[in-house]
Amino acid sequence: MSGDDVSHQILAVIQAVPAGATNEDLEKQLPDITAAIRVEGLNKLLKQGSIEVLKKGDKLVYRSKDPKKSVLPKDADNEEKIVYGIIEEGGSKGIWIRDIRIQSNLNMTQLNKILKNLETKKLIKAVKSVNASKKKVYMLYNLEPDRSVTGGAWYQDQDFEAEFVDVLNQQCLRFLQMKRDNAEKKREGPLTFKQMSCCTVKEVHKFISDLGISKVNLDEDDLETILKTVVYDGNAERILMSDGSRVYRAINSPLAPPGLVQMPCGICPVIKNCSTFGDVTPTKCQYMREWLD
Repeated sequence: MSGDDVSHQILAVIQAVPAGATNEDLEKQLPDITAAIRVEGLNKLLKQGSIEVLKKGDKLVYRSKDPKKSVLPKDADNEEKIVYGIIEEGGSKGIWIRDIRIQSNLNMTQLNKILKNLETKKLIKAVKSVNASKKKVYMLYNLEPDRSVTGGAWYQDQDFEAEFVDVLNQQCLRFLQMKRDNAEKKREGPLTFKQMSCCTVKEVHKFISDLGISKVNLDEDDLETILKTVVYDGNAERILMSDGSRVYRAINSPLAPPGLVQMPCGICPVIKNCSTFGDVTPTKCQYMREWLD
């Protein structure tokens, strides 16, 4: 059996296991191939960029790889390939250096050297996370960080943009009030008035986009977050329509607004991670302290 035939058989087994095949899997599926020939075939596939090797616990795992997707140089050593593979699995949410160390079983000196080399080659990047100001997560260089890492449109360099949120809140309310005022001028019946004074998120998004007050791209989900703060302030109501969609409508509230929009918790993108312990807590939150002051 030629070397190419062995490589093709090994690759077929690996491709059949999306999570990656271990040496035990290869031995079981290819009992007629000796360990030495199997290693030779694996090395050939690694050089070709057809597979990648990961370390899970104390076992090596071989996983099929799309050559077009990978930018890791062919001359990268095994440790770099392992670290790169672990970071790649982290996706756009990234992975802490502690988790990389645990999964790779490398000491910190060796790991830091590999990370620095990969960063220098612009294969990976370190991104500061709003979950912990003093920690960084690593991800592939060409990935856009997830909102849970950057905080989305409401954070700039890890700082909560309270003034920006306040401006958006005021402009969204202004648009809702304009719709209500225009509906009142029509002097139609109460049902027609209510229908005409309602706004969809899409309409509000277009209004804010046309104003050009945001330096970052805001999508409809961002604007719905702001509209919810208008509702929490008692200045609007959220109405469920018969088709399952929701619309917003300005109301005249007899009560003073609670000012929840000024409170970081109102639109905090990592509030689900907030608890009484860990890195994200009310007692450690600098934005909460500034708001209380």
